Amino acid sequence: MKKLFSFLFVFSLFLTLAGCGGQPSPDTSVSGSSDGNASGAGSQTVNNSDLAYIQDKGTLIIGITEFEPMDYQDENGQWIGFDADMAKAFAKSLGVEPKFQLIADWDSKVMELESKTVDVVWNGMTLTEEVLASMSCSNPYYYNAQVVVAAADKAELYQTEESLASLRFAVENGSAGQAVAEEKSFEVTPVQDQATALLEVASGNADAAIIDYLMARAMTGEGTSYAELACTIRLCEEQYGVGFRKGSDLTGLLNHFFVEQYAAGEMQKLAETYDIADSLMEQK
Repeated sequence: MKKLFSFLFVFSLFLTLAGCGGQPSPDTSVSGSSDGNASGAGSQTVNNSDLAYIQDKGTLIIGITEFEPMDYQDENGQWIGFDADMAKAFAKSLGVEPKFQLIADWDSKVMELESKTVDVVWNGMTLTEEVLASMSCSNPYYYNAQVVVAAADKAELYQTEESLASLRFAVENGSAGQAVAEEKSFEVTPVQDQATALLEVASGNADAAIIDYLMARAMTGEGTSYAELACTIRLCEEQYGVGFRKGSDLTGLLNHFFVEQYAAGEMQKLAETYDIADSLMEQK
């Protein structure tokens, strides 16, 4: 009887230990190229990574807002623009389909990333300290600035920062424009996006807007959607980058992709297509 009890005890102990320690630890190894070459990314197998995640589901969800000439819709409702076209090409290099997702509140872009509503924020995004701290960001690829837009017939009145002190500004919520306005203690009304900020000025609900120079150039002045509006002064210089989740292995792949595309002249051609080649940054 004692022998039977001893046997049962040892057998039970064996099962307990096997259940606690018998499972293999998760495999976090990466096979394939380690230099971040996006051209061969489609054949890589990466566990516990963004690359594996998007390849498994077959899509790269690209977080954007309506921002001409970076992301906007053509007459057929297709997303085009410098950023949109680059994002499509990057997705193709990874062997997945691009899917564009509007970020309704730009201030929630980090939450959208972390909740995996989007896989990347690619929308003429300024590399602010907050963005750099909360995302894994690509190398900068474009120079930009925050500019003041006002009624064309009053633009000459607002050529210095001092002249702006009494104005009411419309700014995109969570944008670089809002940040610079608040830094300078301007009176601001946050709105959904930069296009709405321009609409607020055009309709008289705001005296001026602070938006990206690229958008201001594309949407204001003669022959544009807002011929009655004009740029006045630049408030700050900045750079654009693309944002992934913290620790994402897609960041290095995109940096390498940018280098390849620039070396082949493809980034320059695309920038010329959308008339923004003057401030494209060299990728190396």
